[in-house]
Amino acid sequence: MNKVTDADIDEKYAELAKTYTMNPSAGGNDEAFFEDHVKYQIREYFGLKRFMDAHGYTAFSDNFEDLYGMKELPGLATQLLMAEGYGFAGEGDWKTAALDRLMKIISHNKRTAFMEDYTLDLRKGHEAILGSHMLEVDPTLASDKPKIEVHPLDIGGKEDPARLVFTGDEGDAIDVTLADFGDEYRMIMYEVTANKADETPKLPVAKQLWTPKAGLKEGATQWIQNGGGHHTVFSFGVTAQQVEDFANMVNLHLINIK
Repeated sequence: MNKVTDADIDEKYAELAKTYTMNPSAGGNDEAFFEDHVKYQIREYFGLKRFMDAHGYTAFSDNFEDLYGMKELPGLATQLLMAEGYGFAGEGDWKTAALDRLMKIISHNKRTAFMEDYTLDLRKGHEAILGSHMLEVDPTLASDKPKIEVHPLDIGGKEDPARLVFTGDEGDAIDVTLADFGDEYRMIMYEVTANKADETPKLPVAKQLWTPKAGLKEGATQWIQNGGGHHTVFSFGVTAQQVEDFANMVNLHLINIK
């Protein structure tokens, strides 16, 4: 395996500049600082990709508490890998990483992403879930042209990571999680109506807004009662019927909240 060179890094940087909007001034950074941190993420991208490909891996996880020898938590690096079809979940959540990869296969990697219930809008008539993560939301969900920005990350004690910032899309979708109960795995799902989130200048990350079709209160109640976690896979490209068919094929306990 050939060593990644500065020329490889520069070529990938130029490719990203054509694909995404470079926003070096976000966060009050200068261009040299921005370029250095984006290129570090590109090095992480190549490192992770080559390691997985060499060993036949198609999904992965990381943990912001275990970054020995790394200057930054992989943010942009992870997003670029997810855009290519690799599965991912944060905080060592291998189950959701595997589920992400599975649903990317079903959807042909279209509009399917690792997600986390980040916060709630509880205003009457506006009830919704804002899905996001520290850095790693898949750009296949983007409704606009993602921007590459560098901002501080107040967790993990590392340098400011570059990330793609964008607003998710709107339409019908599903949200799915996989829970381990010791004596069985349980898949929990609900159908949702997705909407575009408002601008969040104090939350410079990728984000997706949605409301369970069962309603926020009923959906959240059943989700919790059935043991659903906060890490999920969110998809416009996979149908509820496809998830049900898969669960039946592998004899997996499925809860479809309606």
